[in-house]
Amino acid sequence: QVQLVESGGGLVQAGGSLRLSCAASGRTFSTYAMGWFRQSPGQEREFVAAISGNGVSTAYADSVKGRFTISRDNAKNTVYQQMNSLQPEDTAGYYCVVRLSSWLTIKDGSYDYWGQGTQVTVSS
Repeated sequence: QVQLVESGGGLVQAGGSLRLSCAASGRTFSTYAMGWFRQSPGQEREFVAAISGNGVSTAYADSVKGRFTISRDNAKNTVYQQMNSLQPEDTAGYYCVVRLSSWLTIKDGSYDYWGQGTQVTVSS
């Protein structure tokens, strides 16, 4: 049984930082691409960031480029997302995803497993 457990969400003031973590279990994820999507009420789900299985390649949405950093620790089956300079428009539920391929993609339909999400709220 594959499980993705996100943590690190919370309430932060604009300009602040948070670090999200996603611990994966049930398989060895070291060769699989992982990433983050987000969704806020009434909005479509949005790609945020992704990292390839070997951690060499990354991709970011334009809206977070330069502020968010995705990384992974394959020994711990964990992916992280450091979020700096947070703004109210970053408020959303953030979802960890895994794709059963080493190649990353920004398409949500290409990811095979999804976590339950962690809420990030940025106050102005």
